[in-house]
Amino acid sequence: MKYIHLLIAIAFISLAARLEAQSYTMPAEDLPHEGTWLQWPQPYLYGAAYSSSLDTTWIQMTRALVQSEKVHIIAYNSTEQARITGLLSSFNISLTNVDFRLFQTDDVWVRDNGPIFVRDSAQNLIIEDWGFNGWGGKFSSTQDNAIPTEVATAISMPAVDLNSVMTIEGGAYMIDGHGVLMACRSSILSQTTNSVRNPGMSQAQAEAILAPHLGVSKFIWLNGVTGQDITDMHIDGFVQFANDSTIVTMSRSDLQYWLLPDADIDTLYAATNVSGRPYHFVYVPLTMNNVLTTADSNLGYQGSYCNYYIANTVVLVPFYNDPNDSVALRIIQGLHPGRTAIGIDVRNLYMNGGMVHCVTQQQPVAKATTGINGLSPDGGMLVGQNHPNPFAGTSTIDMMLDKEEWVEITVYNSLGQQVSTAYSGVMPAGKESISIYADTLAAGVYEYEVKINGHQPVTRRMVVMK
Repeated sequence: MKYIHLLIAIAFISLAARLEAQSYTMPAEDLPHEGTWLQWPQPYLYGAAYSSSLDTTWIQMTRALVQSEKVHIIAYNSTEQARITGLLSSFNISLTNVDFRLFQTDDVWVRDNGPIFVRDSAQNLIIEDWGFNGWGGKFSSTQDNAIPTEVATAISMPAVDLNSVMTIEGGAYMIDGHGVLMACRSSILSQTTNSVRNPGMSQAQAEAILAPHLGVSKFIWLNGVTGQDITDMHIDGFVQFANDSTIVTMSRSDLQYWLLPDADIDTLYAATNVSGRPYHFVYVPLTMNNVLTTADSNLGYQGSYCNYYIANTVVLVPFYNDPNDSVALRIIQGLHPGRTAIGIDVRNLYMNGGMVHCVTQQQPVAKATTGINGLSPDGGMLVGQNHPNPFAGTSTIDMMLDKEEWVEITVYNSLGQQVSTAYSGVMPAGKESISIYADTLAAGVYEYEVKINGHQPVTRRMVVMK
């Protein structure tokens, strides 16, 4: 037995060594999207009553999202596409921003089984195809597991096949977009009889895989509870990053009702970012009452509002026909002043174990074909985001000027103290690349300010990993 464990450890060490040469970063959910992916409920596995009971939720999500970005609908077949098109048309929902992909699916949980969009070191979008086994083997998963590859082929985007590397659902982790990942061990490293995802994998081995593929330098682990629900306590059921400094969650009593262990609540409330600064916490209530389905079936438990989804111009908030719907909407709207918070009826979906965030998946905007890192010239200047970001060695800032100018790039730590000058001098017209070196910088979050003669200073954020 010890020999087998040694072989497993050696295999993971070898894998980690190979992964170190690769670097990807998952953009935060609140950054600009090209679109949102939805897997529309289909009747072929669980029956027509199941799919039709969920149609209203998908209609409401589509109606809200088409005003914000593209909506990529995965339909089971052409018959389902025609049915969905008819539903949307009957509600006067424009199809201008809707496109369909015909892929066979097992279920609706695209957050968990769908493509994970990341950027490589050149800021190009890549799809990561992680293993999906129906939340530890509880449900059918073969068709859903194929979705990331099918999407990559359909939209002609490169994909990284990680099926043999790690089994993980997208709802099992949340990122702040600046190097921090939060997750429950129970839903990633579950090894129990009825919930097996990554046999023999340790926390350290999981981190060695996730860090280079998601751009993570700090992990906040909660224990969670295996077997508490289908997902084994996905983090997105009770945590959302409103932005890189704000965590939305619940009060201690509501988290205890959610059956989160007290030690986990302490860990959550003590969470800090990559530079050690405490997050700002905002608490939303659970529903006031137990959730009733649209058929008035009492589910026997309250609902969470933390499982909301941030799109370009709207925020989709779970609604339960409960007095606290308006309370949660007001709180969440206040956190996203540039977006419109819209309630989505999830009562029937909640009966099956999920809410809005569980059934949506963002596709970030693509790298621009002209310009640098998706930015457009403004008054004869262009300053790109440093890449890679986060980084441990060297990162590059691309710039473009329409004429020769004096340029100064200054780096500041999280306290606003100047720590270095990356560049100071005359820069010629055209495209130039400036390197920033991490060897003199401690791990943490930094800002760099680009001053160009005659222009407003440009400030960007970067993360150093050590």
